[in-house]
Amino acid sequence: MGKSLAGKELGQGITQRKDGRYQARFTNRFGKRQTIYGKTINEIRQKLRTEQYEDEKKLNVIDSNMTLDEWFDVWMDTCKKNCRDSTRQNYRCSYNRIKASLGWRKLSSLNLIVLQQAFNELKTDASRKDSKRILVDMFNKAVDAELLHKNIAMQINTVVTKDGKPEEPRVLTLEETDLFLETASHYRNFNEFSLALETGMRIGEILGLKWSDIDFDNQTIYVNRTLVYTKCDDENDPMYGKWRFAFHDPKTDKGRRKIPMTLKAYQILKRQKFRKAGVESKGYKAPEGYEDLVFVTTKNTPISPRDTTVVMKLISDRIALDRPDFEPLTPHTLRHTFATRCIERGMNPKTLQIILGHSAVHITMNLYCHVTEDMLVSEMSKFENGASEQGVNRLNGVKVV
Repeated sequence: MGKSLAGKELGQGITQRKDGRYQARFTNRFGKRQTIYGKTINEIRQKLRTEQYEDEKKLNVIDSNMTLDEWFDVWMDTCKKNCRDSTRQNYRCSYNRIKASLGWRKLSSLNLIVLQQAFNELKTDASRKDSKRILVDMFNKAVDAELLHKNIAMQINTVVTKDGKPEEPRVLTLEETDLFLETASHYRNFNEFSLALETGMRIGEILGLKWSDIDFDNQTIYVNRTLVYTKCDDENDPMYGKWRFAFHDPKTDKGRRKIPMTLKAYQILKRQKFRKAGVESKGYKAPEGYEDLVFVTTKNTPISPRDTTVVMKLISDRIALDRPDFEPLTPHTLRHTFATRCIERGMNPKTLQIILGHSAVHITMNLYCHVTEDMLVSEMSKFENGASEQGVNRLNGVKVV
């Protein structure tokens, strides 16, 4: 039993210091000796009861001083250590959006109001959604590590804009597709863009193609990898902190697939084979490990996916000079356009899922198939024609007016 300076019994673990303040000590559920301070005996007893209750109900945490920045580093080094460089880089990008507002704060001091205020300052709902996804996973692991007792990030609202509606992915109409290809034919990435419209492949998958993946005899393209240009995130790698090309395996088993060539795809690849031979005839040597690439620069080096985005913007800007209503597009627009054309022409959704390399058919239909104005007109024509035929049949050949 502890005593006051006057020798009075104060209770288990409670003592009075020489300066007159009171302190209480107990061993918490983590085996750590915890000390609490108070100005009066009633205050210290109340604080002790509160701390012991939270300890008994597992509402306390193992380390109340760890900041969000410190936990992010631990989370990256332990929970995400085996992720790709590009994935880790995306995690850092999403976290950096909230780092200035929240990173310095202690995990135990965070609450929903503080989090929501920080997220409200972000520019778009899309950025809020990405940052929330990272924070939710970080907090889940923090709960498991007993650094938090619940995941308050789950309640963050990411829809802050007035309409709250996600932006519809860009899809080219038939007329826009012809206009795009005509303009793109003047640029060095024409073959890559044309192949994307014929296969629905991601631009990284196209740039990662090797000639060993191209079977002209059986008219088949094998998708086995994607090419990325990313900063090395492995501190044990000599290339740490530097940008480099790398091959990555598909994210899922469905991503490794084979795609039958259309006639146009066959012609595009034959044209590219002739072009690659021309580059090699000039004496340019490919970097080690990238000798068999299908698509290369004029100096026989890999093409950065970022470069294709820049070229795509140049094409968009050029078209917009004559067509101000022409909306900007990205390489991924071509994948969305391919998927939409396939549905317009009656392709089975399950077949399209396999061609696109999606893990589930609902991803294909919800994210990659869109209703264009061309499709609206076509479908209404089917409705109209079908209704006319039914009218003729039901009235024995008498047309319904």
